[in-house]
Amino acid sequence: MPLNDMPWWRWRTQVRSALHMLSDPVFQRETWLARREGYGDVTDAVYRLVEDTWLDNWSAEKYVGTIFRDSNEAALVDVAVLRVLRIMHQVGADADVVSYVEHHGWPEAVRACREAHATLALNDGEDPDAPPRSLDVLRIMTRSA
Repeated sequence: MPLNDMPWWRWRTQVRSALHMLSDPVFQRETWLARREGYGDVTDAVYRLVEDTWLDNWSAEKYVGTIFRDSNEAALVDVAVLRVLRIMHQVGADADVVSYVEHHGWPEAVRACREAHATLALNDGEDPDAPPRSLDVLRIMTRSA
């Protein structure tokens, strides 16, 4: 199914982008830790994960049928959000990426994000192993249908 078949596909695109970046340790090392331009940072990814959806305040289940296809997707996203937010609250919202990736809970958060990202990508008919898209590409994607 194409990504834009969901009523709130732009929000889905933002959540998927964040989960993708948060789920890929190679990307984190080669992009965030290397301070490569065009992909934001870990704080930006966390913000995209929760900014419009308020997933930091309530369950993704609330968005089944609008952002998420089913309860399975919602449950996986909830686990990922909780793992990432737990770390963010411990290291601080504006912490450097090193503080996140060296946190003892980071591998667990990465696994949860990977499971959610892979499920959403496959359900949208996309390759979960493709590299994350830049923020410029994300902006272009969310401008057009």
